[in-house]
Amino acid sequence: MHLESETTTVNKSQQEVFEFLTNVHNYEKIMPESIEKFEIKGDDSFLFQLKGMPVIGLKMQDKTPYHAATLGSMSDKFAFTLKADIQEVDANTSKVQLVFDGEFNAMMAMMVKAPLKKFINTLSENLGKL
Repeated sequence: MHLESETTTVNKSQQEVFEFLTNVHNYEKIMPESIEKFEIKGDDSFLFQLKGMPVIGLKMQDKTPYHAATLGSMSDKFAFTLKADIQEVDANTSKVQLVFDGEFNAMMAMMVKAPLKKFINTLSENLGKL
C-alpha cells in the first residue's frame, strides 16, 4: 500500500526540517491529539499509540542529509516505512511530503487505509505549524 500526504509548507530551512525529523524525540510534537502513548526506546526509535489502535514502534532507517528521513516499523507483522521528502523553497522555507509504503493483505489494507491516510495528513499539517 502506498499513501502520500498533502505537501506542506514549513517555515524553516531544509536543514532545520531535516534535523527536526531525524531526532525521534521531536515526533511527539507533531502527533495527533488522539495520542495515548509516546515512549522513546533509544536514540533512533520510539513507540506510540493512538486511541483505539495498537502500539506501533518506529525506528530511524535512513537519512539523506537535508532531503529525506525514513522511519521503519519495528514489527515484522506490519512491515512499512514512513518517509519524509524535504524540498527547499528558499533559505527559510521548505516543503515536506510524507510517503507511507507498507505490505498488507487486502483485508488489512481496507481496514487501515483511511486511518493511516488521516494519520500522515495530521503529521504533515502539524509540521506546517512548527
